[in-house]
Amino acid sequence: MSDGPREPEEGGGARVSWTGPSEGDGPPLGFSTILRFWLPLAATWLMMAAEGPFVAALVARLPQPTFNLAAFGVALSLAFVAEAPIIMLLAATTALARDRESFRRLRRFSILMNGGVTAAMVFIAFPPVFDFLSTRILALPPEVSGRAQVAVALFLPWPAAIGFRRFQQGILIGAGRTRLVAYGTVVRLSTMAATGLVLFLHGGLDGAVVGAGALSAGVVVEAAASWAWARPDRRRLSLRPPASPADVPTLADIQQFYWPLAVTPLMNMAAQPLVILFVGRGHLPIESLAVLPVVNTFGFLFRCPATAYQEVVIALGRRGAAALGTLRRFATFLGWFSSLAMAAVVLTPAAGLWFAGVTGLESELVPLARQAAAVLVLTPAAATVLVWMNARLVLLRTTRLVTLGTLVELIVLAVTLFAGIGFSRIPAAIVATTAILAGRSSGALFLLVASRRSRDTQQH
Repeated sequence: MSDGPREPEEGGGARVSWTGPSEGDGPPLGFSTILRFWLPLAATWLMMAAEGPFVAALVARLPQPTFNLAAFGVALSLAFVAEAPIIMLLAATTALARDRESFRRLRRFSILMNGGVTAAMVFIAFPPVFDFLSTRILALPPEVSGRAQVAVALFLPWPAAIGFRRFQQGILIGAGRTRLVAYGTVVRLSTMAATGLVLFLHGGLDGAVVGAGALSAGVVVEAAASWAWARPDRRRLSLRPPASPADVPTLADIQQFYWPLAVTPLMNMAAQPLVILFVGRGHLPIESLAVLPVVNTFGFLFRCPATAYQEVVIALGRRGAAALGTLRRFATFLGWFSSLAMAAVVLTPAAGLWFAGVTGLESELVPLARQAAAVLVLTPAAATVLVWMNARLVLLRTTRLVTLGTLVELIVLAVTLFAGIGFSRIPAAIVATTAILAGRSSGALFLLVASRRSRDTQQH
């Protein structure tokens, strides 16, 4: 393994000297091959997207639904922030775990990361810290703060279980066994639904407690199933020698590759408490806090096909330029189809059926939910652009532009929230979804422009 100087990448990235084994130009890659690889992963994300509406529906049908939906949304947002640094373990493992040495070093790295995010979650749940966070920073009403504190405590196993699971799933995807990833999600949803229903029928529990307990149980059981299914692939990796010493990343290489990826979802997920911070000070704050978790899970249903596509590009993009061209065309189709599908629901009477009948929102909250969701119609297309660009940068071992794109997204989000909350009487939920769309579109545009300028510079 060479520890020589790193080669700079134009446009703000840093390409590390190790590249790992490349498959080169293989047989032509058709849409059918992409579909077979992508569909189990897309099904996984769709099933995960379904758990949000299911849990929200349980919470909405328990006493004091508005307070409990708001508390559950706050707790889930904080759990997302704690897990953010380990989200990209899936992409990193898919891209880098190619032989026994890279596997062992990635495993050691993932253990350290999981320990760190668990410590962060314990810190957030510590009562004096949470009291300061909820009352001084988020300005939550007492009816919401107390329920959210209990829900956060139930989310303590969440980040480490997700990090462990994503490491195992990266091994499965690298081996081409994407169906097992989907099966793991079936296990997760089954556990979540059974736990949620038992807690729901138990009676006497706050809705926020029911939701957090159900979600935590699901991810823990799924992590165990993923570990069991990946066992033969871990064994094969542990027996496969590296093609050459230069193919094996050191711990320093992994850190240089991963930290920009870790910072990216951290900034992305930190946007959720930022949204709560502004929404709590906006017009119709309680109604908006109750509506936003429902609207966000609805929007995620149409963004998750793009989210599942990132590992497809990373795994199949190694086949060469022709494969990347086919993957790009598939991404274009996927983005526009997802946005059109969302428009077909949110801009028709079907939206009322969803928000009132499926998620169980109170009737006075449904108009606000429909308006907020309508703003998000273009986010699936913007999300597809972001996923495509991020996957390409991971393949190039160039990850700093990923961070810069997310920073642009976060800045535009914050500016839009500040302007909309501070200088208008628009309902806070509408301001929040407008800010989300503006931020995501700006991040996608930045990556497209920056990558094009980088190619033009290299050609000249």
